[in-house]
Parts: sequence; structure tokens; C-alpha cells
Amino acid sequence: MRNPQRRGGTMAMEKSSSKYRTQFWYVAMASFLLWLCLLYLFNSSATTVHNHARLFRQENVIDLPVRNVPQREESDQVPVVVSKDMSVDNSSLVSDDSSMDDQMSEDKKVVTDLVEELEKEKVENEKKRGDNVLSGRSSRARRVHREPRKTRSSGRLEADKKRVRRSDDDESNVENSDKEPNYFESKKDVEPKQEQVDDNDDEKELPNDSSNDDLESEAKALRSYTSRSNISEAKNKVNSKITRPRRVHKVMVWPREARRNDPCRGKYVYMHEVPALFNEELLKNCWTLSRWTDMCELTSNFGLGSRLPNMEGVSGWFATNQFTLEVIFHNRMKQYKCLTKDSSLASAVYVPYYPGLDLMRFLWGPFPYMRDAAALDLMKWLRESPEWKRMDGRDHFMVAGRTTWDFMRTPENESDWGNRLMILPEIRNMTMLLIESSPWNYHGFAVPYPTYFHPANSAEIIQWQMRMRRIKRRYLFSFVGAPRPNLGDSIRTEIMDQCKASRRKCKLLECVSGSQKCYKPDQIMKFFLSSTFCLQPPGDSYTRRSTFDSILAGCIPVFFHPGSAYAQYIWHLPKDITKYSVFIPGKEVKEGKASIEKALSKITRAKVVAMREEVIKLIPRLMYFNPSGKRDDAGRFEDAFDVAVKGVLQRVEGLRKRIEEGNEEIFDFPEQFSWKYNVFGNVERHEWDSYFDRP
Repeated sequence: MRNPQRRGGTMAMEKSSSKYRTQFWYVAMASFLLWLCLLYLFNSSATTVHNHARLFRQENVIDLPVRNVPQREESDQVPVVVSKDMSVDNSSLVSDDSSMDDQMSEDKKVVTDLVEELEKEKVENEKKRGDNVLSGRSSRARRVHREPRKTRSSGRLEADKKRVRRSDDDESNVENSDKEPNYFESKKDVEPKQEQVDDNDDEKELPNDSSNDDLESEAKALRSYTSRSNISEAKNKVNSKITRPRRVHKVMVWPREARRNDPCRGKYVYMHEVPALFNEELLKNCWTLSRWTDMCELTSNFGLGSRLPNMEGVSGWFATNQFTLEVIFHNRMKQYKCLTKDSSLASAVYVPYYPGLDLMRFLWGPFPYMRDAAALDLMKWLRESPEWKRMDGRDHFMVAGRTTWDFMRTPENESDWGNRLMILPEIRNMTMLLIESSPWNYHGFAVPYPTYFHPANSAEIIQWQMRMRRIKRRYLFSFVGAPRPNLGDSIRTEIMDQCKASRRKCKLLECVSGSQKCYKPDQIMKFFLSSTFCLQPPGDSYTRRSTFDSILAGCIPVFFHPGSAYAQYIWHLPKDITKYSVFIPGKEVKEGKASIEKALSKITRAKVVAMREEVIKLIPRLMYFNPSGKRDDAGRFEDAFDVAVKGVLQRVEGLRKRIEEGNEEIFDFPEQFSWKYNVFGNVERHEWDSYFDRP
């Protein structure tokens, strides 16, 4: 038998399921009916919107009057103008007469309100237009011309304004009454364009030839025209003079202010991104730079050259060429802690051009004009940059790894040595850093020659300085160089003769033709390391690289001309020349009146020790750090790069102050006394004047 409890449970479940099925069908039927209702409402509303949109298209203009619109009869049809490119189904518009009557009555009300509002705006704009013309003209004229402001009465000006307003109102009313309104014209077409008057006095000003008579004549012209077209012509005539100002360019002398706690405040430098042909392509084509020297090897390692073995147990030595200073400086600038990409913050702007390497390609070539080509192209590029226009380039600076005389060729002597970079007007506004500057130029400043020592960190500097203090020096003085028999005022022959006469106290390395010792860094440094004093007479020019090699070796330099160091490296060397050097007038040596051995022997031992210590302290300021080194203690020592950048920033700041004070002349002394002003701060007579007489 079947279980009665199980049978009863099954019947109960069947009853409940049939109940739920019945409810589901009710819900489904109600949902279907609701969907049909919504579909009907949607179709009817879509048809109404479609007809309404077609009615208000700009192509279909309905001719309806504005005021006193008569009620149409039911048999009247809505006139519709249809464009040629469009066909309108009129049957859809008149299918339901009663609904269309209600719809059109509402449309007419909306259109009427819209047209009235547009007409009011048009009248108000015309009034403002007349007021702006006279008020803008009179206010601007009063600002520029003070005298007409006193003679012209304010009452007369107000009367002119009222007449113009009344004439504008009358003309606008005449136009509105005669012209048939277009109710479906867009607002941007109906609204008159405002004629703008620029009142920014910082950017624009009126021409200086306008006067009070011009104002009166313009006001009479406005009053004399009665028609709307004539009034518009008169206003356009006035506005044409207002909108043709003479722009006044204001120079932003000072950079944008940085935060007070910014460690780079006043030290920011912006580096131009010049085209690659001015720097990178010169290095890529390094084989074209020189006919006799492998410049590819010398420009390697960021311009330091090939690496050399350790010297005196200290690393950081390279076979560096003096002409690669431009490359070294550029790579050091990339590590500058206050380098910014925002030129508005920059106190100075660096131009990474390699003028020395560029010139080297054409110095001995058959086409002298090619020496100036790249420099002229760069000047054109700089003039077009916004950074240049801020101070006309007076905050820009550039570095050249050659002496200033290589860039001083005059235009009339195209076949002479060098190019004319230093005499270009743009360069004369800039600050030019060279290994030797001209004592008679404002814009040239000397920076140290690159030496063979380029430490990667401060520890190597300290290690080398300690070694220089302990080393024993056998000779009193030494000289490394070659005679200059072709130079009449050269004293090298006399110096070499005196050195030969003092064999036990002087060591001579004569750089004759074919000798390779003078080109080997280790041989040169050994000579200087064994001497107490190192003789540095002028050669082809005032300065020598040997000066910095000797100081690097802890050897006290002996100068015979103030232009060899004292009037050159004013940022890097102490002003008190007696602390680190000895000066013997070259004229006395030339005439045989001075003995170098006797002059140096008179210096006491204590004085020698003090001078050597001062020379050793100068080593960091006269060498360039390795650009590839990671310096954790970058602030402990300043190298020649850091000192040069600081000098440029100080000079540019001084120029800014003079410009801000309104000085028409940046320098108030003759350019030929630049050396004297840079060294002593004045141009008064000095005992060195005879050394710098212009040739």
C-alpha cells in the first residue's frame, strides 16, 4: 500500500504549483498590455516631435505676423516654404486639424516672445555700441594726451554721447518698423557683433599723432550722419584708429621668483636645446675636426680623453686636450644641481655650442667663409628664441676651448686667422668664457685650461693634496717650453739661458721639434713635482696651460706679465697675487736687469711654505670634476666649473640692476679698460698700464 502521508503531501504541492502558475499568467498578461500602451504613447509623441522639428527648421520659414495674429479657420492650411533640396510631407502636418490648431497657436506665442526678446537685445546692444565708441575714444585720448584733457569740457562730451544715443534709438526704431522680421533667424545672426576696444595700456597705446582736433572732428562726423549706414561708417572710422596701436614691448629683466627656502634661488640655469649640428654632430664626425690629431680619442670620456694610469698612487688622470673644454663644460652642466627646464626661473641661460671644435674644421681649409657659417646660423636661431628676447641675450653665456684671438678676425680680412665670433653683435651682449680673454673686451672672461686631473669625488682631491704637501722638491725652479725667436718681445730665450746657467737649481725641458716628452702628461708632471717654482712666461699669447699643470703639482707659479693670470682668471685666483705667485717684470728680464735665481732665492722658507699651501688649496678651483663621477659630497669642493657659473650669475645680476635703474649704457667706462675694471673695480691709472697698451 501507498503511504497516505506521502500521497497527501504530493497533492498539496500540486495545488500550490497550479496556484503560482495562474498568478504568473496574470502578471505576464498585464505586462504585455502595459507594453502595448507604452509603445502607443511613444509612437504618438515621436510623431509630434518630428512634425514640430520639421516645422522649425531654418529652411522652412512660416510666414506669420507678429502683432494681432488673427485666428485661422479650420479649413486654413499652414503655409510652408520648402527648400529645393528638401521635400516635406504636408499630409502629416494637416492630418489632425484640431491638434494642429492648438499646436500652432502655442508655436506662435513662443515665436512672438522670442522675436520681441531679440529685438530688445538688439536695441540695447546698439546703445552700448555707441557708448563704447565715445567713452573708449575719449578715455584713451585723455590717458595719452594730457593737454587736450584740460581743454575739452566734460559737458560737451556728455552731450555728444546723448546725441549719439538718440540717433541710435531713432535709427533702430526705423529699421525695426520697415524691416520684416525673420522669426526663425538664429540668435548669433540677429545679435550685433561687439566692437572691442582694448584698454590695456601695458600692451597698447594710441599713435602719437592724434590730437584734440581729431576728437572734435570725429564727434561732428557722428552727429552729421542721419542714416544707419552712415553712423556705422563713422563708428568704424573711429574704431579703426583705436585698434591700430603701437605695441610697446616690456622686457622682463628679473626671473620668476622662487620659493624663499629654495636652495637654488637665484642660481637656476636654463640650457638651450640647440640643434645637434652645433654640438653632437661635431662629436659624431670627430674625424673631420683635425688633420693631424685624432680628436675622436681626445673627445671620448665626456671630453676628458683616454684614461691614464694612477699618478703618485692617486686615480682620476686622463690625457685631456685643452681644446675639449667645451665638451667638458657641457657635460658638467648636465649635472648642475640647479639646472632647470623652466626658462622663466633661470637667472642665466647656457648655450651648449662648441665654437672651438667647429672652427677647427676650417682653420686650414681653402674656404675661409665656412668658419663663420655655423656661428651666424646659431645667432639667427638664438634671436628667434623667447629666452633671448627677455634681455637681448645679456643673460646668456657660452664656452669656447680656445683663446679669444681665434675668434677676433675682422670682416675686411677674410683670409686672416680664425673667425669673427667674438665681434658679432649678439655675442657682445652675451658672457663669453674662454681659456684666454682679451683685456680690451667687455664680454670675454677667462676660465682655467683643463688639466690632466679629473677626480670623481672629493676623496681623490684630498688624497692628492696630502701627497703634494709631503713630496720633496729638488730644484728651485724649472721651465717647460720652447723658444719663440719669431716674436720680438718674447723673453723665453733669456729665461732658457738663465736656466742653463743655473743647472743645479733649475731644471729645463726644452720642447724642440721632434721631442715627445712635452706631450706626455707623466713627464710634464714629474718636472713640476720636482720644483719649488715654475716659470710661466707668455708664449704665442698671454696665457699657458702649463700654469695650471704646475699649480696642480703644487709648484708656485712665476709670472712675467700681468696678462698671464692676474688680469685673466679673476674669478678663480685670489686678488692678492703675492699669496700664491711671484711676479718678475718681463722687461727687466729682457734687458738683463733681473736675475731669476736671485729673485727666488731671496724668498724665505716660511714664505715658500705658506705660498705652497695656498697653491695646494687652489687645486680644486682650477680643475674640472669627472662628469661621469657620482659625487655624494658635491658641496665640499667647488671646481672650475662651479666657480665659473657663480661668476656668470653674479655678472648677469649686476647687468639686471643697471638695466632696472634705467642706465642706457651698461658700462660707463671705455672698453679698452675692461681688464682694469675687472681686476681693481676702477679705471684709474695703474703701474700695469704699459703692459696693456693697444698694439
